[in-house]
Amino acid sequence: MRITALILALLTLAACGKRGPISPPGPPDQVTYPRTYPAS
Repeated sequence: MRITALILALLTLAACGKRGPISPPGPPDQVTYPRTYPAS
């Protein structure tokens, strides 16, 4: 039972996160420095 709960919790946490390329926050016309640090 514990292993099932652990696997379920790990799969749930693994599904979290943003998809797509990294983009700076805010409106695009107000971004001063368009790259995130460190630049990739």
